[in-house]
This record gives sequence, C-alpha cells and structure tokens, in this order.
Amino acid sequence: MHTDENTCLMTPKDQQKEIAIEEANAQLTIMGYKSELPRTLSFFSVLGLSFAIMAVPTGESATLTIGLTDGGPVTILYGWILVTIISICIAASLAEICSKYPTSGGVYYWSAILAHKKWAPITSWITGWLGLVGNWTVTTAICFSGGQLILSAIGLWNEAYSPASWHVVVVYWAVLCVALLVNIFAAKHLDLINVICVYWTGISVLIIITTVLTMAKGGRRSATYVFTEFDASRAGWPPIWTFFVGLLQSAYTLTGYGMVASMCEEVQNPEREVPKAMVLSVVTAGITGIIYLIPILFVLPNVDKLLSIPTSQPIGYIFMQATGSIAGGFSLLCLLLGIQLFASIGSLTATSRCLYAFSRDGAVPASRIWSKINKHYDIPLNALLLSITIQGLLGLIYFYSSAAFNAFTGVATICLSASYGLPVFVLVFRGRHLVHNAPFYLGKFGYVINIITILWILLVMVICSMPTAIPVTASTMNYASILFIFFASISIMWYIVWGRQHFTGPPVPSSDD
Repeated sequence: MHTDENTCLMTPKDQQKEIAIEEANAQLTIMGYKSELPRTLSFFSVLGLSFAIMAVPTGESATLTIGLTDGGPVTILYGWILVTIISICIAASLAEICSKYPTSGGVYYWSAILAHKKWAPITSWITGWLGLVGNWTVTTAICFSGGQLILSAIGLWNEAYSPASWHVVVVYWAVLCVALLVNIFAAKHLDLINVICVYWTGISVLIIITTVLTMAKGGRRSATYVFTEFDASRAGWPPIWTFFVGLLQSAYTLTGYGMVASMCEEVQNPEREVPKAMVLSVVTAGITGIIYLIPILFVLPNVDKLLSIPTSQPIGYIFMQATGSIAGGFSLLCLLLGIQLFASIGSLTATSRCLYAFSRDGAVPASRIWSKINKHYDIPLNALLLSITIQGLLGLIYFYSSAAFNAFTGVATICLSASYGLPVFVLVFRGRHLVHNAPFYLGKFGYVINIITILWILLVMVICSMPTAIPVTASTMNYASILFIFFASISIMWYIVWGRQHFTGPPVPSSDD
C-alpha cells in the first residue's frame, strides 16, 4: 500500500524514469549481473564524460610536439581529420555491440558473449586485461600531461625553467589526488560535472581561437603554410612513414570514447543512450579539433623554438606569443587546465568502473576487494583507490626517463585500441547475425565499418610503438612496448597461476544457443 501511494505521488516523468530503470536492471539480470550502482547518469552526462576523457584541446596541445616533429601542419590537421573518420567507425562498431549488451563489463563481456563458448574465457581474459591496462595508462597520461601543463606555466615567466623530475612527478600526483577527491566526495554530482565539462570546453575553445586570431601579436602564417606545409626532416623517417608516426598525436586524443561503456550500469536506457553518446562524442570531438587546430596553426611561432622548450609543452608559449603578454598566455592556458581537470576526473571515474566490473568476475587478484561497492558513496571506492595507487606508481617511471609521457600515451592507445578491436574481430569472424537485432544496428554497412576498425587498430598498434624521431636516444625512445610487455606478463602469469583453473569468464548465455 505504501509503495502504491509513492507511485501515485510521482510525476509522469518520474514514473517513466522508474520504468526505464526497472527495464535496464531486468536486462542486466538476464546478462548475469545484479544492479548495484544508482542509475543517475543522463545521455548528456555520458556524452560529456566521453568528451571529457578525450579532452580535445588539451590532448592535441599536450602532444603537439609529436605532430610538429613528424611532418608539421599537414600531419597535425589532416592526420586529425583522418583519425576522426576512422574513430567514428570504431565508435559505431562498439556502439552497435553495446546497444545489445549494455553492461559495465564492456569490451571483455562482449568478447565473451560473441565468442564460441569454448573460447569465451580466454577471449574475455585477454580483452579485459587490455582494457584495464588501457584505462589505467590513459588516466596516467591525462593526469601526467596535466601536471606538465601546470609546470609549463612557470616557463612563461622563466623560459629557462626546466622542471626537475621530482617537480613533474609531485605535480602529477597532485592532479591524481584532486581527481580522486572529486570522484569520492562529489560522486553524486558527476552528472552535473560532466555536463559542465561540455560547456566549459566549448566556451574555452571559442575564447582561445577568437583571442589568438584577433590579436596574433607574433604574426600570422599563410594559408599555404597551414594547409600544405609538410617537413619530415626533424623526424628522420621517410615522408610517408613520418606522417603515420605523427598520427599518434591524434590517435592518443581520440581513444577514450569506448571507456564510457563501463558506465552502462549507471545510465537509464543504456542500450540507447550510451551508444549514441559514444558516436556523437567522437563527431563532436572531431569538429572541435578542427576548429581549435586551424587557428593555432595560423599563429604558430618558429617550430624549432617550440621543440626546444624545456617543459616539452609549447602551447603556453604559443598563447603568450599570440597575445603578446605573459598574463594573456597564462589566462588562455588556465582554460586548458580546466579542460584537463575534467578529463582527469572523467577518466578516473571510467577506470574505476572498469576495474570494478572486471573484478566482479574474478579476473583480478583479490577481486572481492575491488568489486565491493561502498554504500555510503555508492561508488566502487576500493577500485578507485587501487587505480590511483597503480597510476601513482607508474609516475615513478619519469625518474628513469623523461620519455615516460610518450610511453603512457603509446601503451594506452595500444591497449585500448586492441581491446576495442577484439570484440569487433570476433563479431566479423563469427558473423554479424549475432547483433542483427541490436537497437544501434549498422545494417549493410556493418561489415565495411567493422573491417576498417580492425585494419586501423592493427596499424595503430605498430605506430604507437615507434619513436617519434630517429636516430633513437634514451630520451626519444618509445617505451610503450616495454610497458605493454610488463603488463602482459602480469596478466599471463596470473592466468597460469589462477585463471586457467578458475576463471570461466563473465556469466554470459552462450551465443551458440
């Protein structure tokens, strides 16, 4: 009787929400899981989260030296457009599968349910570990570049300032801690935070491009330079390969959209809202990138000067030259730091949910600890704490090599891309009839889109292992492959010790039935 009275007091909109939540929970139960997280995130919030993780202006700015070294404007601009188009194909491939199987398990659940029953455990194990390591390292890269951008602000007042290794690591840890605190104590406001991110990013980009184009105190480049300049001499690679290696700048930025699948169990109507958010966030990011990059290229100072900046983050110097003042450059840089903060918060949110979901199926050592939901905050608090601990330890690599940031971006792109590619490969190999009734069905274009996805991911795994320039030195070496082997070794050893005897994969109904 009490329940009926509460229902009568609800507005039609509230009743629709309750029905949507009940249906989503029922679908989750069919997939083998119990709903433990509150479904408070809207479509716009998931869109904002995906947009925040990609953080286009800061992602392209933090990795600008890669594009400047490997070809210059042609690589930066046309590479961005090319990677955007391919990323839309990848996002669409993932969105199609997600619309049929909307669970926080994401790619590793999809690999299991699409694979033959015999191969489901090992397929999901490999995919899950790739996704988890990708989540850990992409958050590391985002927070690390945030720390570097903060330190680059000091370089505006003192161009000779070269941050010591401990400066970089301490500021990186500080960024991680801020992201952690927001994820814990503002967890109930993540929906609002993600929405604010979209508006902050849009307004920031408009302010930056308007300011640098109208002031342009350091002069303007010609349209010929912006749209046709290509210089492979700094890279040392053959021209064509220089362009491909330079794609790492855009490939790293356009990577995190698939991570939002781990939020499916916190969204109403996830079979519709999450797939749409995936694809639309990539489209929005692509447009944002073009709008941001072209003005930056028009006011680009001397490239050799930019590549010699001690902090390895030239964007603040570009702003300072364009505005003609330190204060102007610092003000525009602060707008980017705001975007970077949203990215750090969002990526840590998605990473913790990924670890929670993977632990729920016993694939991580001490899984029972990491799969617990803290009832006070309604979040996987232990998963958050483990993630930030691992990411904090990864920062110590910088004491050994200043090329650590490239290693983080490289291994994050490799692992996330591979985790995206495996379920798509299984789908193509076994037949697209497995998703024929998906709400986000790609229809007759599905095979083409899926194959483009697979081929690109194979290429990007090679690109991300390459040094940006040759001959290779200790400071220019790309250590992504070493990090990848390290995490792969942990995964393999854990599978040998425990997984092959006990891990049966997520509780999926067989797709053979």
